[in-house]
Amino acid sequence: MPTTAPAQTASRRRKSSSARRDDEAPIIPILARKVREVEAKAQRGKLGPTNRVKFQVIAFLVREERARVKNDTTITDAARAELLKRLDGVATILAKTAARDTSLIQLLEADQATSPVARRMRRDWLLESGAELPDEELVIADIPSPVAAPVVPAALAERQVVPPQVESRREANPFLAPDLTLRLPKETPRRRLDGWELMGPLYKAFETGAGGGSATMELPPVPEFDRVSPKGLEVMPHQSRFLEAVRQGHRTFLLADEPGLGKTAESVLAASVAGAYPLLAVVPNVVKMNWAREVERWTPQRRATVIHGDGEDIDAFADVFIVNYEILDRHLSWLSTIGLKGMVVDEAHFIKNLTSQRSQNVLALAGRIREQVRDPLMLALTGTPLINDVEDFDAIWRFLGWTVPSGEKPGPALMEKLDATGLTPADKAFYPEARDAVISMGIVRRLKTDVAADLPDKLIADLPVELDDEYGRSIRQAERELGERLAARYRRIVESRSHRVMAPGEIDDDIVRMVAQNELDESKAAGTGAENVFTMVRKIGQAKAQLAADYAVQLQRSVGKVVFFAKHIDVMDQAEAHFAAAGLRTVSIRGDQTTPARQQAIDAFNNDPGVGIAVCSLTAAGVGLNMQAASNVVLAELSWTAAEQTQAIDRVHRIGQDEPVTAWRIIAAHTIDTKIAELIDSKQGLAQRALDGIAVDPQSSDSVQLSALMHLTRRALGAE
Repeated sequence: MPTTAPAQTASRRRKSSSARRDDEAPIIPILARKVREVEAKAQRGKLGPTNRVKFQVIAFLVREERARVKNDTTITDAARAELLKRLDGVATILAKTAARDTSLIQLLEADQATSPVARRMRRDWLLESGAELPDEELVIADIPSPVAAPVVPAALAERQVVPPQVESRREANPFLAPDLTLRLPKETPRRRLDGWELMGPLYKAFETGAGGGSATMELPPVPEFDRVSPKGLEVMPHQSRFLEAVRQGHRTFLLADEPGLGKTAESVLAASVAGAYPLLAVVPNVVKMNWAREVERWTPQRRATVIHGDGEDIDAFADVFIVNYEILDRHLSWLSTIGLKGMVVDEAHFIKNLTSQRSQNVLALAGRIREQVRDPLMLALTGTPLINDVEDFDAIWRFLGWTVPSGEKPGPALMEKLDATGLTPADKAFYPEARDAVISMGIVRRLKTDVAADLPDKLIADLPVELDDEYGRSIRQAERELGERLAARYRRIVESRSHRVMAPGEIDDDIVRMVAQNELDESKAAGTGAENVFTMVRKIGQAKAQLAADYAVQLQRSVGKVVFFAKHIDVMDQAEAHFAAAGLRTVSIRGDQTTPARQQAIDAFNNDPGVGIAVCSLTAAGVGLNMQAASNVVLAELSWTAAEQTQAIDRVHRIGQDEPVTAWRIIAAHTIDTKIAELIDSKQGLAQRALDGIAVDPQSSDSVQLSALMHLTRRALGAE
């Protein structure tokens, strides 16, 4: 067409000019591509160790290339100016990324020592650009591992407590029994893959579901005799196979069975089979009492003690110590000195944020256990190990010792398995082999449909409701105004980039994402004081509260007990007032309850026929609880993650449930609520692909919040 021919000619001229400039500085297009990868991860809050190394290498190479371009007398002044401008563009993206995550700034220091992984990455990029390197830069040897950091960081030293009973235990046995199997590690032989960056390919292998098949290591068959169950109880076949693997000597597991398949009981029995006492269980506060009950139930010959507060009432001579994440920081000192031989982290996705003190406490304690005991029992339990991104595996793999403490590369055992494949990340066949190698380290993932044939079906049913009052209309108006604000920002950015020629109706997704991410960051910083996506969703929840509660009343009268989930306290309060007015007895499970009060509420719901509804917080009651007395769940508010929704529903849909389970999602029609429900459902694909080997279309790894804001922006621009 005549109108497009000039544009095509101009495009060819631009490409030809760009090719000439790339010949003068072939490293620049590589840096531009890599910095976009890092920027995309930073926008999603997913800067794992691999991308942090990329950030550092890009920064160093930009400095080197800028100095080279300035001093190269063979380049014309015009070409030099253009190359420096392109390098400044890369540097600008680096600066914006560092502003988003300030911990990256220290990586920009000129005297910052680089790791072997960083030096290898730099070497590989330069070789890709066609550079000729001296021999000393081609061979990069590992440097000795740094001295391990103390378990108790200086900032937490003053918070440490030593319960009186622990002093008695120390006096009774002041010396830990030496582990004569411990020896100084042998010098690790150089392996074929030592020069490769491997963490990115390992994550990619799971993200693409390379090779297919469920992510479950090969387990032994069910033994002929049940040698672990106490009198009157019997383990299920899938539990028995897991325990047989422990009996045969396997000691590190990511136990990722779907919620409701008895992971707590398996862990308690695994400690007994492995003789891993004393055992530490780090668990959410809401399930501490349930853990103690499970220890008593499955291993009655063992004693468990639950640590509350400063631990003044603990039994220091117990076999199993149970502590919640929130108070672990003040007990690090004495827990690291009593000779723990095993550690369980329940709901292990709680530690996925490596910058959190919670994650650092768990990883420091796990490292100390591995220093003191050869082959300790290390169990990470979570039915939802992946929330938004495959790098959610990072902290769990570090805890289990499958990667080195820094997370930069595989640990010795995994490296040996990868090396044995005879392949490299340059080979397409490497990815299914690499996924299988990680799985064989101890990933165990079973679905309810696979192992609990008698477990009834689960259905999620959406109930759209109309918010047709004045409050509902104000919500829809606020939603339109937010979309217009985002669209206006988008247009300003497009107009400022005069060099970017766009066809009519074309939408730049990169700019849409940037606008949405900036809005999300501002919303998080503003909290509830300004109108934003969080306050809007909260208002939708408030508007639905009465409608959801009324539906729960009708449901309870027709089918019996109901579990009612809400995200915000005020929605729970409205619902409880409505239930009281309807003459229904309820129990409440909230985050501010004491552990005994919470357990009393759960017991009343399960055992008292007069209690009709349990009103539960999505965050406080969404993990670890057994509420099989009901088979109907009402979700009055939507979660921001598919994992949180799944966990809530599976408080009811678990072993011991005899009835089909239905979860009723109350969705406000014609609002962003509808889009959020759609996004939550789409996020199930990551776990299905990475863990279950199901061939589903890859979905964006953006968070639900970011995706919702991008949807509002596109809709306001007329693209949706």
